[in-house]
Amino acid sequence: MIFKMLPFLCCLLHILYVPECQGGCAEVDSMTEAAVGQTFLLGCISCKRREEVEATTTVDWYFRPLGEEEYGHILHYDFPTATITSDHFKYRLEWFAPVKTSDTLVASLHLHNVTFNDTGTYRCTFDRILHLPVGDEPLRIMKYIELTVLPEAKREKTAVIGEVMMYVLIVGLQLWLIVVIIYCYKKVSAEREAYEARKALKALKKQQADLKDNCDGINLE
Repeated sequence: MIFKMLPFLCCLLHILYVPECQGGCAEVDSMTEAAVGQTFLLGCISCKRREEVEATTTVDWYFRPLGEEEYGHILHYDFPTATITSDHFKYRLEWFAPVKTSDTLVASLHLHNVTFNDTGTYRCTFDRILHLPVGDEPLRIMKYIELTVLPEAKREKTAVIGEVMMYVLIVGLQLWLIVVIIYCYKKVSAEREAYEARKALKALKKQQADLKDNCDGINLE
């Protein structure tokens, strides 16, 4: 799950720490699978197209359980306070996107201690009022998250592939190291044998030369 979170978290950090004049906002879809008993990030980002336009934004979150038709209001955010309005999510929702102005771009939530009853559709609604020179203009943006709760966290395909590649790399390096050791051992052994052969040949030649000198001395006498 952490691999899926990385793009969203990087984008969130980019929004929070990049000055507005740089236009660093990017909308990233939320994850859609949570595990029972864990904490899940309900991601919601709404970028403002023109950063120089002042605005005031409020956020509302709604939840529609699986198999039902009506949405229930679960949280209202009005700078700087987030208020949980649903008993089902009482003490389990946490506002995840601290902002310094009333025009928030990020409305993400932490859902703690996830249960199977949290399966369903979540709707994140931005009500933004643009303060234009000609007057205020309201703008509503809605985003939806289809959340599925699993008994346990499902391993991501990229994580599995990464782990397999890591083991393949480790095994491959070990085999390569063994091959190098064998090659070096054989090369050293061959050089040692060649050295011993040259040494023996040199000793034999010296012995033959000494023997010849002795024979020549006998003939002279």
